[in-house]
Amino acid sequence: MNVRALVLTGYGLNCDYETDYALRIAGAESHRIHINELIWNKGENPLYSLDHYHILVFDGGFSWGDDHGAGVLLASKMKFNLGDEIQRFIEQGKLIMGICNGFQALVHMGLLPGIDWNYNDRSVALTYNDSGNFIDTWVNLRINKDSPCIFTKGLDQMELPVRHGEGKFYAPPSIIEQLISNNQVVMQYANQNGEPACGIYPFNPNGSLVDIAGICDSSGRIFGLMPHPEAFNHFTNHPDWTRKKEELLRKGNPIHDIPGDGILIFKNAVEYMEHVIKN
Repeated sequence: MNVRALVLTGYGLNCDYETDYALRIAGAESHRIHINELIWNKGENPLYSLDHYHILVFDGGFSWGDDHGAGVLLASKMKFNLGDEIQRFIEQGKLIMGICNGFQALVHMGLLPGIDWNYNDRSVALTYNDSGNFIDTWVNLRINKDSPCIFTKGLDQMELPVRHGEGKFYAPPSIIEQLISNNQVVMQYANQNGEPACGIYPFNPNGSLVDIAGICDSSGRIFGLMPHPEAFNHFTNHPDWTRKKEELLRKGNPIHDIPGDGILIFKNAVEYMEHVIKN
């Protein structure tokens, strides 16, 4: 059986094609499904049932124009119409990922941080960048090797693009302490040497507390991050790709179809579910 992934689309989501493409490169059978198709046709066609899939991705964009706040209406629509199905999806041991706007939606739904498997209470926020402006840049990331996060196994650092206006991670000190002690802080912004950004702009682009760029739930199977791994699906996506090309040429290495590092995150998810399905 192939690992099947569902990528949400519709109502201002605009990263669905890249996310679908990244999942396919990683080895999944991926489908872009409009939110309304998932809600209204779920009983008529297996394609529109969450039970048909192993990975669910809330991708990036500006769902409903971020009216009432980034990800708020997406979260409300999904929780009201599909809350029970999503809860069953989690109980079945499947994977959920939220990228940027998708991360914001998971937070509003209460699926993250999911401390002690509590998927109902909202205890963290993703709010306006300290700069007051939308940002579009590349960032260095430190990845917590002790995190239970399925998506980042074997990874320790990465460069990815960020593009958001509401990406500052905020939570009460007690919640921050729990996330750190549980190793649920998966990704943190770093400087050019891979050291903690310590809140310093532009290394920490939005003012996130403790430089948090991504977190997971207690199980490691629900993952949310502000950076866009799907946007680094080929080495030519990186702003220094011409330097990389010259480096490869001088070493006599082929330069065609080299995936970007963002694919590693999706590949971890696919390989994990392949193992689960086989066993």
